[in-house]
Amino acid sequence: MPSGTLALRTVAMPKDTNPNGDIFGGWLISQMDLAASTCAKQACYCRVATVAMDSISFLQPVSVGDILCFYTELLSTGRSSMKIRIEAWKISLKRKDEQRIKVTEGVFTFVALDDAGKSKPVFSSETK
Repeated sequence: MPSGTLALRTVAMPKDTNPNGDIFGGWLISQMDLAASTCAKQACYCRVATVAMDSISFLQPVSVGDILCFYTELLSTGRSSMKIRIEAWKISLKRKDEQRIKVTEGVFTFVALDDAGKSKPVFSSETK
């Protein structure tokens, strides 16, 4: 079962496919980045930027019409960085039971930024 907090839910559309009709991995990573950035922003209440994507595993293909649910968990914080685990699960409406199937997972690292785009402490007097 999914673990973490539901951060994003979307539907895979025809424009997001490769020539084989499967959803592009790049589109999936983009959605993961959006969901993970939401988690990062909630941790520091400031501007954030993705600085690394580690351990991304594509486990199952995603098809047009699949509903994708992205779950996030803040794993750790450094001075200005945050590691976020993210899982993507699909619900295929072709199945009557609406079973969730994990399609990808990874760990993204974000850095907290000030208004000038410079790194800043995740927890500071100007954060909240």
